[in-house]
Amino acid sequence: MATTFSLVVIFVPVSFMSSISGRFLYQFGITAAVAVLVSLLVSFTLTPMMSARLLHANGGGGPESAPRSRTGFYRWIDRAYTAALTWALSRRWLVACLALGVIGTSVPLYQAVRQEYLPTDVDEGEFDVRVTAAEGTGLAPMNEVTERIERELRTTPGVELVLASAGSGFMGSVNNAGFFVRLTPHDQRTFRWTRLLQWPPWRAFENRYTQRDVQQTIRRRLSSIPGIRFQIRNPQTFVGGGPNFDIDFALLGPDLATLWRYAENLRERAPELGLLDADTTLKLDKPELRVEIDRDRAANLGVDTEDIATALRIMVGGDTQVTRYRDESMNEDYDVAIRLKESDRNDAAGIARLFVPRQDGLVRLDNVVRLVPTQSPSRIDRLDRQRQVSLRASVAPGFAQADRIAALRTEVARMGLPTGYSTRVSGRARELETTFHEFLWAFALSVILMYIILASQFESLVHPFTILLSLPLSVPFAFLSLLAAGQTINLYSALGLLVLFGVVKKNAILQIDHMNKLRAAGLERTAAILRGNRERLRPILMTTMTLIAGMAPLALGTGPGAAERRAVAVVVIGGQTLCLLLTLIVTPIAYSLLDDLGRKLQWRGWRIEAEIPPATEPAYNQRRGVRGEEWGVESGE
Repeated sequence: MATTFSLVVIFVPVSFMSSISGRFLYQFGITAAVAVLVSLLVSFTLTPMMSARLLHANGGGGPESAPRSRTGFYRWIDRAYTAALTWALSRRWLVACLALGVIGTSVPLYQAVRQEYLPTDVDEGEFDVRVTAAEGTGLAPMNEVTERIERELRTTPGVELVLASAGSGFMGSVNNAGFFVRLTPHDQRTFRWTRLLQWPPWRAFENRYTQRDVQQTIRRRLSSIPGIRFQIRNPQTFVGGGPNFDIDFALLGPDLATLWRYAENLRERAPELGLLDADTTLKLDKPELRVEIDRDRAANLGVDTEDIATALRIMVGGDTQVTRYRDESMNEDYDVAIRLKESDRNDAAGIARLFVPRQDGLVRLDNVVRLVPTQSPSRIDRLDRQRQVSLRASVAPGFAQADRIAALRTEVARMGLPTGYSTRVSGRARELETTFHEFLWAFALSVILMYIILASQFESLVHPFTILLSLPLSVPFAFLSLLAAGQTINLYSALGLLVLFGVVKKNAILQIDHMNKLRAAGLERTAAILRGNRERLRPILMTTMTLIAGMAPLALGTGPGAAERRAVAVVVIGGQTLCLLLTLIVTPIAYSLLDDLGRKLQWRGWRIEAEIPPATEPAYNQRRGVRGEEWGVESGE
């Protein structure tokens, strides 16, 4: 019950995180908690029934009747562990200092592991390419650029299908083009062990390239096309967190020209900052004609400013209904629209020859206004009543979101923004920071709830603390596993850390619970520690090996979605395997040290830990009917 309930309170707090990640983790946390509770019911009902029907009593008392699982190779493991634990008990403070040193390595290891919201090095077999040409590019020139890019994509090795569209952006921009690229099946592009069984076997290593390799090839090819900006994005497998960009870094301030200048400086330095396909949302290259009214001359000629604006709106922008036309034969009414032809609308001289009304007639437009060709932004974004320009990019190989955001902030600090200008992180990077802080609160709440449950189950204030010491011991090994496997700290590896906490804590519960039972039966503390941990070594190894075997397919699997599954498996396998020996030694040492501390902490005759009466090991053996021969050792050993 202690193991089950303390495992449930690990997953439940994560289910109620308030961020977008919390909505995703809600299903995971509730499902895991309910499954663990159902396993408790099974262990109380089905497991005892099957044990009564399938297990048989072991007769005899000689060495030949000892369980086979406790002989052979396991016998060597048992002797080695007993020797190591005996040595550690005689050097408890040395082991304690070693454990504290291991816990202290969590900080540098955490700083060494890259951090991101979701894994970026994924191979889903498909991705998008977005191309933007200069503002003012017509549909026909954009179609030619689209066809050229499509040819480049189709001839790239590994590309199976390309779906192209021009002039169909979200904002209706003609100068945008989008491409959906699908690669050949994953098993045809990467290494497969089954190919080694074919002849010739070296074909298993042919055409070995991943999705990232194809994207890098496309980047090199598109870089040779002048006048375009492009971005390559993986499919949005996780909906939420803003636009589908790895980096969404915003600059806010009052002046558009200043914002554009700083944003362009960041975009130009993007390759040095470890960013790919960098682009900005603000572009000051949209051509337009600015009308500057000579107000004195217009007043002398009797021309009203509103009449000038109305004439330009109707002739250039168009009016969808200036009158209605009645078709008597069809008995239908039609709206009559008016607008200059496209050739006249794009001709500044033709626009200047338009007439505008005045008080006693008409006057040509160029008599009262001056048409100035200029460039303006195609769109103006605002956030919190401030003008905003965003730098959006992908993370280059070898980097991650967290360190690239830090690099961008360092670069902005070096540039020195004027007063009134600020920066803000949006999109996935913002979700990374929010999720990180909420995970810390969820972990802290889980630890508090685990302590409460364990304290009530063990009726002790010290033993739960001993059990929870195994959690910080597993953290550096989890980080070390991520670092060795080239993985990152992300949403999925955080889930793996939750599972790791549950497994490691369960081992400590098994050890301490059995040691308490042995001491309650009359066994002296040191003998109870040695015997209790020896007797719990086998189930701990069984559960650990079972968990590793279950996680191995996730760690070794390939194909779409393998990157997310691998992040979970690496944390569990590496963290549990590496910290197993240390927790098997440190937990008994911490148990003995805290037991000594509990004996010394007294207040008015009240002890934190009740002192268990000492007894001899033979007395315990006599009560339990246990013979040393069953372990393959001498009875006095």
